[in-house]
Amino acid sequence: MSVPDDCKDCLRGYVWEGTPAGIETKLGANVTYKVGSDPEVAVLVIHDLGGWTFPNLRLLADYYAKEVGATAFVPDFFGGEVLPLDALMEGPASEAWAKLDISAFSAKNSKKIREPEIFGCVAALRSQLGFKKVVTVGYCFGGWAVFRLGSQEGAIPLVDAISTAHPSWLTKQEIAGTRVPSQIIAPEHDMQLTPELKKYANETLPTLGVEYDYRYFPGLIHAFATKGDDRIPGEKQGAARAKRAVASWFLQMLRD
Repeated sequence: MSVPDDCKDCLRGYVWEGTPAGIETKLGANVTYKVGSDPEVAVLVIHDLGGWTFPNLRLLADYYAKEVGATAFVPDFFGGEVLPLDALMEGPASEAWAKLDISAFSAKNSKKIREPEIFGCVAALRSQLGFKKVVTVGYCFGGWAVFRLGSQEGAIPLVDAISTAHPSWLTKQEIAGTRVPSQIIAPEHDMQLTPELKKYANETLPTLGVEYDYRYFPGLIHAFATKGDDRIPGEKQGAARAKRAVASWFLQMLRD
């Protein structure tokens, strides 16, 4: 088994009730989950270690499509590989967990490898599908990616606003590089979004001339926004508040 300590919270699994309402199709070169039919506003959801098929991510996409009034997409950014759901659900006691090699998995899905695909999906939303507004939310693995997307300058930005909940692999340079309205959903306990990174974000983002929203969730841990668990006090409620915060943020940024 090779599961680093700072990945264990992201690998835990709890599946919410509900059946995703969308379809599987293509976005650029990537397979994707798609829900909604608005032709002008797109929400790109960049998944965590659970991958694009994890039911909770699809339910979140359903929620954003409805609440924001958009078409939401959850593309596959793991090259067709999906971590076994039983490993996520059963944790360290399962045989599937014992077979996980997250270090090798991470190497196959590094920033250098996956960033071109992520940028390609946004380009497809803009140029191929003709969306006038594109916003993006990234969970855990997707956290660094939304800041990279938000750093691209030009007459028309790649994305109009970003949000992330408990981002992984995020650097100070990426935080400082954003040029679009940015939101961070931050649990109190997080080995990835460390106190140092939280402090840096809260000191740096207000100096960049972009709107900034910071939501802090005391007592909660990494991955709560995608795996809020009824069995952990306050987690499911925190997940509900987090998704409402993201939808509200996007609605505010899309009004002009």
